Amino acid sequence: MSYVVDFVDVSPVGLESSPVAEALAGLRANEARYFRNKYEHVFTVEPASERPDIVEWVNRILAERDIVIASPALEATEFEVDGIRWSYVFYESGLSINVLYTLDHAGKRAVGFKLTDGMAVPAELADKFKFARQRSKLAGTIRGSYFAIKGEY
Repeated sequence: MSYVVDFVDVSPVGLESSPVAEALAGLRANEARYFRNKYEHVFTVEPASERPDIVEWVNRILAERDIVIASPALEATEFEVDGIRWSYVFYESGLSINVLYTLDHAGKRAVGFKLTDGMAVPAELADKFKFARQRSKLAGTIRGSYFAIKGEY
């Protein structure tokens, strides 16, 4: 069952099993606000169990860097705006992974990692990435990093 993410009244619906559910809900709402303001897109997520295709696609891209996420995936979404395929997976640990994949071969393609306020850097990412901090009214302190995608997916 899909859930339209509300960035005005932030709710941890679908994320309750996470030890940082409130912070993860804030991070998810922060993403919803971004897409609403920039693209007028309504950010809707589904349980990851209903969208294993998205989780598998993200996992194939992560394999490019030998990354396997240990935490269970809770929610996933995928949509296209302005010629960009966006895929998101939200994990129980508080990690959010997004894939920006420009459909034009000359465009940008990258994987972004965002860590919710209060979570430790996952062991599978700790030695491979440095995380920059940003402040968000909805999510508190977000730590983020990324890598450029080299392959074709």
